[in-house]
This record gives sequence, structure tokens and C-alpha cells, in this order.
Amino acid sequence: MSGLTSRIYLDNNATTRPFPEVIEAVAHHLEHSYGNPGSRHAEGQAARKALEESRESMAAVLGADPDEVIFTSGGTESTNMAVFGFTQTTPGTIALTAGEHPATIESCRNLQRQGWKLHTLEVDTDGRLIPEQYDELPWNELKLVTVILAHNETGVVQDVKPLAVSCEKHGVAFHVDAVQAVGKIPVSFHELGATSLSLGAHKLHGPRGIGSLLLRKGAKLAPFQFGGHQESGLRPGTEPVALIVGMALALKIWNEQREDRKLRITELRDRLEAGLAENCAPIVINGSQGRRLPNTLNIAFPGLDGEALLVALDLEGISCSLGSTCASGSAEPAPVLVAMGCPPEVFQSSVRFSVGSENTGEEIDEAIRRISAVVGRLRNLAEVVIQN
Repeated sequence: MSGLTSRIYLDNNATTRPFPEVIEAVAHHLEHSYGNPGSRHAEGQAARKALEESRESMAAVLGADPDEVIFTSGGTESTNMAVFGFTQTTPGTIALTAGEHPATIESCRNLQRQGWKLHTLEVDTDGRLIPEQYDELPWNELKLVTVILAHNETGVVQDVKPLAVSCEKHGVAFHVDAVQAVGKIPVSFHELGATSLSLGAHKLHGPRGIGSLLLRKGAKLAPFQFGGHQESGLRPGTEPVALIVGMALALKIWNEQREDRKLRITELRDRLEAGLAENCAPIVINGSQGRRLPNTLNIAFPGLDGEALLVALDLEGISCSLGSTCASGSAEPAPVLVAMGCPPEVFQSSVRFSVGSENTGEEIDEAIRRISAVVGRLRNLAEVVIQN
């Protein structure tokens, strides 16, 4: 690693390190809340108390009612629950954002093979949904609209309220993938007007293997797993109380610190962006710079290959990503960048840096130095190849 002794983690949209308090809480409840929360004895009641307190805590932060919180294994399962749960009818049409997360697009493609039609909600060159298209949607055929609130690759945050109003008007279920948004920006379930909303704990310094689906009171969702009656009969299986406590605590910690954290992380992200713009020109910033997550920087270095850049940065101790980790191994360009109309020289040379609460200003300055050196070296090599 060129003599470097420390790594700099800039891949927090992929996953985050659990807070120390979360690790302690999970360990404590693994030991002390081991009872089955469905059991009536003292151990079971203790586990049930921890479970329901966590449900209430999360609901309060997310602007939901406690009985609207359903615990799942993570964001992917939550999204699957919504997509398949709202489509247990005769086939119709599903509208989804261009460049959606694989959890959504692959679920919808599965339904497409069963006779469902897919309608793409187009985005502009900044990655923002185009409101004018809503009036042209095939509302008579639509049975589900699903939108990603904050994009995992670009960080672009959508204004979903107008679409929620249209869905309500036409009686169409509206699902919001808020996996990248929760724990980075304020999210109020009731204010969004969504029918359902998915989130995952490991994106906000909680444990892996736990997430939630928020389901509006009165909404009809068909289960696609069967067994016990846990989680209102929608998600059978004994609840992992320790992981649920960890998720609720991670969300509580974020909520208590959210304004200070947002300012600090935004400053670090902007510092990284400014440093790379100064030292690595030409660059292209992908996505709306006015409406994006405070931690996310999707940046192209025209003339370079993103895969080669990713490998070289890893060797220099910089952890970043080409985009969705759920699609790793794919040689295809990031769908969202294609949907935004990015030319090949941009989407082929783009990488994603996502800052976290544990990063420091010193780390960002060192990251700028390392990234600039790698970009310069690879561009020099490219020029040599062209000349030969």
C-alpha cells in the first residue's frame, strides 16, 4: 500500500460501522433479552418490552405510529415485501424510477415475467424526477408506484410529495425506498404521504440483518412469507430483539445529533469535492448539487476507467465504490447515470465517495492527496498508451 499505514473509509453508503453504544446494546440484549417475545413468561415479557419500546422509539423519530412499524431483515426484504405484497392481484402496471436500486428493479422484473408491465419514471440530467410526466402516467392501469427517496449512487434526494398526492387521488399504492435517506436526512412517514417505506439499520450505524417496513395504517399488504403471527402476520418468525434494539438506538443517536452531524458531514463532503476539483481537473459531479445527501459525492474523472481507478484507490488505502454494492461484479454502467444522460466518458470513469460521521478533516485532506496522486498517475499512463 505504498508504505501507507492507515485506510480511509469513504464507502458509508455501502455500509457503516455500528456505533460502540449499538454494539454494547446488542451484546447486552443478546445476553439478557434472550426470551421469545411471544412467550408469556417473565423472560418473554422482558424481551417483548424491549421489542415494543424499540418500535415506539423508531416510530417517534420516523413520524409514524408504532403499529405501522414492521421489522424485517433489512432494506431489501422490506422493499420486496412492498413490491410483492401490493401486486397479489391480476397483472397491471408498476411505475418505478429510472436507475432504481436492484432490490426494486429485480423484484419488478420478476413480476414482469408474470405478465406485469413496467413504466419508467424518467429523471433529468441532475437525476431528479420530472413532475410533468405524472399527468401522463397510465393511472387506470397502475397498481403500484415505487420511488427511491435518496439515490444510493448519486445521493440525489427526490421531492416525492407531488407523486404521493397523485397516487392518493387515484387510489394507487405508493412505496418509498428510504434505505439511504433514513439516518442521513429527516424522514417523516406521514408527511411523505407514502403507503409504505423501507429502511435498513446498517446504513445508519446499526447492526446488519435488521430493517423495517413502515406500512400505513389501513393499507392492505398481502404476505409472501408464512408461519407465525409475528409483525401483524406480515413477517413471520421470532423477532431478533437484540438487533431491533440496536437499530432503534442507532436511529435515536442520529436523531439527537442530526443537525450537528449534517453540518459536519456536509463540510467534509464539500471539502473533498473542492480538493478533487482543484487537483484532478477535469472532473464531473454527477447528480443535483442542490438536492443530494450531505455525505455523497459521485464524481467522474474523464479519460479513466472506473474499475481500474477503484482498484488503484484500494491499493492506496481508499475505500470507495463504483455504485450499488448489491450490483457489484457487473460490468454494466450504472443505470442511474445512463438514465441521467451521462456520456460514456463520464459513466465509465465515475466512482462514489460517501463520507461518514467517523471521518475527520485530516482524513479528508489525506484522501485528497492520495486520490489526486492516483488520478494523476493513471492519466499519465493513459497518455503513454495513446502515444505508443
